[in-house]
Parts: sequence; C-alpha cells; structure tokens
Amino acid sequence: MQRGSSQEEFIEIYGAKEHNLKNIDLKIPRNKLVVFTGLSGSGKSSLAFDTIFAEGQRRYLETFSAYARQFLGGLERPNVDEILGLSPVISIEQKTVNRSPRSTVGTVTEVYDFMRLLFARVGEAYSYNTGEKMVKYTDQQIIELILERFENKKIVVLAPKVKGRKGHYRELFEQILKLGFSKVKVDGEIKDVVSGMRLDRYKIHDIDIVIDRIHVTAEHRNRVAEAVKTALKTGQDVMYVQDFETDETTQFSRFLMCPTTGISYVEPEPNLFSFNSPYGACPKCNGLGTISEVDLDKVIPDPKKSIKGGAIEPLGKLKNNWISNKIETIVTAFGYKTSDAINKIPEEVINKILYGFEQVLEIDGLNKDFSFEGLTSFITRHYEDTPSPAAKRWMENFMNKMTCDNCNGSRLKAEADYFKIADKNIGELANSDLSELHEWFSNVESKLSANQMKIGKEILVEIKNRLSFLINVGLHYLNLNRSSNTLSGGEAQRIRLATQIGSELVNVLYILDEPSIGLHQRDNSRLITSLKKLRDAGNSVIVVEHDKEMMEEADFIVDIGPKAGIHGGRIVQAGKLKDLVSGESSTAGYLNGDLSIPIPEKRRKGNGNFLKLIGATGHNLKKVTLKVPLGTLTCVTGVSGSGKSSLINHTLYPILNAHIYNGVKKPLPYKKIEGLEHLDKVIEIDQSPIGRTPRSNPATYTGLFGDVRNLFASINESKIRGYKAGRFSFNVKGGRCETCRGGGVRVIEMNFLPDVYV
Repeated sequence: MQRGSSQEEFIEIYGAKEHNLKNIDLKIPRNKLVVFTGLSGSGKSSLAFDTIFAEGQRRYLETFSAYARQFLGGLERPNVDEILGLSPVISIEQKTVNRSPRSTVGTVTEVYDFMRLLFARVGEAYSYNTGEKMVKYTDQQIIELILERFENKKIVVLAPKVKGRKGHYRELFEQILKLGFSKVKVDGEIKDVVSGMRLDRYKIHDIDIVIDRIHVTAEHRNRVAEAVKTALKTGQDVMYVQDFETDETTQFSRFLMCPTTGISYVEPEPNLFSFNSPYGACPKCNGLGTISEVDLDKVIPDPKKSIKGGAIEPLGKLKNNWISNKIETIVTAFGYKTSDAINKIPEEVINKILYGFEQVLEIDGLNKDFSFEGLTSFITRHYEDTPSPAAKRWMENFMNKMTCDNCNGSRLKAEADYFKIADKNIGELANSDLSELHEWFSNVESKLSANQMKIGKEILVEIKNRLSFLINVGLHYLNLNRSSNTLSGGEAQRIRLATQIGSELVNVLYILDEPSIGLHQRDNSRLITSLKKLRDAGNSVIVVEHDKEMMEEADFIVDIGPKAGIHGGRIVQAGKLKDLVSGESSTAGYLNGDLSIPIPEKRRKGNGNFLKLIGATGHNLKKVTLKVPLGTLTCVTGVSGSGKSSLINHTLYPILNAHIYNGVKKPLPYKKIEGLEHLDKVIEIDQSPIGRTPRSNPATYTGLFGDVRNLFASINESKIRGYKAGRFSFNVKGGRCETCRGGGVRVIEMNFLPDVYV
C-alpha cells in the first residue's frame, strides 16, 4: 500500500508502539463513526489517546511560536512512525468533574453566562420595596418633572453626601465651604456651614448639601436646570428635592429608581447576576447558596448531663481556661452550679451561654459589667476565619448546612432577583429543569418588545441551541444551579459532549472514552444519535467502547487484542460489524452468541439480615425507603437522573462511612437507618482516579510492594548491613535514587522544545 495515497478518505497510522502496541499499522475511514473495542488492557486507549490524540495535540502546539510553546510546555512525540490524514483532534475523556462548589451546570455549559448577559441588557427592573417598575430619568426629564410637580412651590435642592454613617465630618464641612456652598441639611435640619463645624462622632448621621432654594416658576426654569445639574454632579448622579412647606422629600436619579420610595439600583451589568463576582454574590453566603449554622442538638446532645460533666459538646468537660471560666461565672451569677444537669438550669440562662449577652452581674460580691460573645457566635466566627481545614472539619461537627435565608439559595444579591424578563428572574430560571427552560425560552419572544428583541435576539439563539444539545444527550432533568460536584461521571462527559456538538465545528476528529458508561439504554440511544450528528456535520468520531448497541451502529470497528497487557496490542479485526462477528476473537464470540455470561439458575438468599434506609429525601428522592438484603449482590438501576447516585453515593455511603470510620462527609437528608450493626466495613469504588503521586503504581497501591520490601529487608545481607524496608523504597530518602528522586527518569530541559526524559 502506498503511504499517503488516500489521506482525504483515511487516517493512516504506521508503526504505533506506544505502551503495549506491537508496531501496528491501521487505516481508519475519515468522517465515520469508528469504534475501538477489545478486552480491558488490550491497547484501545494507547492507540486512541496516547497515540492519535497525543500526536494531534502535539501538531497543534507546533503551530505556536517557540516563545509561546515554552509557556505551554511541549508535548512529547508519541512512539509512532507516522500518522497521515490527521485532522485537528478533540478528546472527551472520563475526567472527574470540577469539585468546586461554585461550579454549576450553568457555568460549565456557559448557558448561565448568556443568561447573565440577557438579563443585563433586556431585563426590566422592579422595586424590592413596592414591586413597581423602576424608572430612569435623563437630566432633562428630571427638570421637567420638578417644574410640573412643584409648580408655584418653594423647594430645596439637595445633593446627598453621607447616608447613615458615624463620624464628626469636620473635613467634609471644610470641603463644602471651599466648594462655595453655605448650607447643609444634617439629620433633617438645615444649618449654616461654619469654619470648624463638627458632629458627634459616635452618632449616625445623614448629610446633604443645600444646592439652592428656589420658587419654582416658568421664569426660574434656567435656575432649576442649573441647580439640578449641580446637584447630580455633586451627589454622584443622585439628588433630592424637599418641599419647603411640607418637608416631604423626593429622590431623583440618573440610575434606575423606584417612583414611590426613591430607592435606586445601579445600571445592571452581567456581573450583577454572577454569584462568582463580589458585585453579584449574596453577601451572607458569598455566592454559595448555603450557609453553615450551629445546630443546638449537636452542641448539647444530652441535656441530662451537667456542664461540668461535658454536656456542652464543643467544650467537653470544663477545664481551667478563659471560656470555661466565663461560663462558670455566668451560671454561678444566676444562682446555679455547673454540676447541675442542663435540663435543671432555666432556658434563659442557657440562651445567654449560647447566644451571648451584655449586662451588669454580681461577681464575687461586686457589680461588674460583663459581656460574653456566646458559643454559637464564637463557633460561627472561628469557622469563617480559621485557615485550618482540620479546625473547620471539627467545627462542622456542630453545624448544619442550611439554605441561605438571605438569597433563598439563588446565590445572588437581592437586587438581581428584581430584574425580570416576562415576570421571571434569573434565579427562578436557573432552578427550572432544562426541558422547562428550553420551552420558556422558545415562547418568551412573543412577550418581548421590539427593542428588547433587537437587543436579545442573538443571545436567545445561543441559549436555545445549547439547551437543545443538552436535552438531546438526555440531560433534560438537570437544572442550571445543580453543582458540578454532584454530577456522575457519565453526566459530566455528556455535558462536555453537548458543548462540543454546540460548537458546530467540521473536519475535526473527536475521540471519546467509553461515553455509554453509567447510561440507561434509553439514554444510550440518545447518545448514539448525538454522535451521529457530530459525524454527519463532517467530523470523524472515534469511540473507545464495549457497548453492543454502539458497535451495531458504528460504520467501522477495530478490535484490538487478542488478550490484555503483553498479550494484547495487535489488531485482531478491522472492518464492518459483519466482518467482526465472523471472526474468532472473544469480542466476536459475545457478539455472535457463541460466548455469553450465563444467568445463574439459583440466586443467593443472603444471610437473612437487611440494611434498611428510611425516608431519604435528598435532591429528587421522594421519601424513599430502601431495604437491601445483606450477603447478596444488589443492583440499583433506573434512567439517568432518577436518583440512583443521590440514594447510594450521597445518602447511604456517607451514613455507613460516618458510622464505621467517623467520616466527615454529610449524607443527604433521611429519616433513619436500621441494620448498621451487621456491617463492619464499607468501600466506595467510583470513577475518581487512584494514586496521589506520579510514582504510584499498581504494586504500591495494592500494598504488594510492601511485602516485597519486607522480603528483601529480611535476607542476611540486609541484616548485616542494617537495611530496613525503607532501603528498598523509591519513595523515601535512603532508598530512592537521589539523582531522579525515585522517578526513574531525569528531565532535560530543552527550552522551546518538549522536555526530554532520559
């Protein structure tokens, strides 16, 4: 075969030797759905990711300048002789999702970013005091309103400088004099400004500059206009007009303002609707939507105990320290003893210990001012301030995660909830299922004005497209506020897939890593339809997969094997499904029915014990009760989003982990659990990667290498030389090679070329 003769039709790989690949040659048709299959460890990922994707990525980085490449870190050339006909490559792997509590489905898919822009440019503001639609005046409109509303009345035009703040403001009054103003309104009273004027620094003050006092008539129009412009400039776009006779004050502003109460909003920008920005985040929960509050049942779990005997769990038994001494002083001052049971001490006294107080107490026969912060405030303050993760975890033992009562879980400032489109705010939309959200955006155009449509048309198209892609891959049940760290691996991968479909690129090679993992058959067919859409748009799609349905729908199948590891790495069969089925590989055996996993004739009855979880209500669970027979293999199934992960991974496992190992992960809400006494161990096997260091390997991870080290340490030569097991470890000093620090390779920096490992 002549190399490169058909690059327009095929991707040609020659001499692939990465990992266990045995110098293989392969021609893959372009613009087709291609499945790489074979036993686990046969070399599928070595060919797809470590050879084809690695070479595609390396070639892309080669297009950058040498200067740019030194910052990106070059990629090593994979162990392959040549790859021809390679398109730009995008890999969608089973990476674990972003664990940040700030990352949500909306931010990952960028739908929320488009919604922020839409609300900033098209949203209509409403007053959070009266619910009225906010108005926005130009300078000319303000002048006309004053002339109309205050005709033939005497008014005072004011520019606000200080609102509700303490201070003596001597410097401000000096500055006002220098600007040429002679009068100010201080705390509701108009006064002359004199040199050295100052206020009580410990009281809260409101200060407005008197710009002018005018009798509003048509002849004084120019004077009113001049006063308005000066007031808006001095008051930073806000001014007041006071009726001289009734003292009634009206606010005017260049900002959005409430026509009744005069409160104003700043001009909306996209960051006002971002919970990751200090401009938009709820000040109480800092944009997380939840807050940690002290749980009194955890602080005082047993009211029959005495304070001295450790009834207050965070303190334990009273010791000779400042907080224990303060609590003893409080209890004694009210005529009780710390040796009394908590339930014998009045609730009023216990509340003083928990919530703090300030008053005069009789201490040692003398009346003294006494103040105490309160245990709940002390725990909350230290929880927010401490940098220590261990201290935070300890304090979490006495706290509960609650929905923030300030933003009701929307994560945003109050103002953001009062910008609406068709009577919906951004928080309400972000909490809707994606299918409901898509329907709302499809119907909202009829409710927008011509001007709003002109501004928002392009944004609406982008939002609807992205939502339809997410729905097509079976994620209609998610909402935009769903945290990324609660998604399963399959859901996260499909979100990335939907994002790629949404980019609408052509002539790209997509490589996917087992996308059907964790999918119900109903969702599997949706996934295959999405992959075909990618292919039909003019792209090549390679899927590393074991799924029978995926193989049946593929245009071309590559079976790699025949076995795993050193016994794999060869092309067993490459062609259409009918070619593969007629072959002799184990994959062909299962496809044509020669091989199968027999259904057992008898099922295990278990050991007679049960684990019963009652009243699980986390996420979408509706008071679920689960009864698991122990001593059996139990399968939990259902369509994607039905609540499997919520029930098992986020409710049952944290309960068992906390019971057996004192784990700190909080389970989702449930009523009670029975049968814990029958279990003494729990292991979670999930999709997160194993091993924490690059030197971790299967021998060290499984503990096998520990036995090997002990064996070498026990031979006579080692005993004579005084070698311990650490001498045979590549992870500790004394055992590892200090030149490479146990890595086995040395890194030679090559400046703008990839680092060379020797």
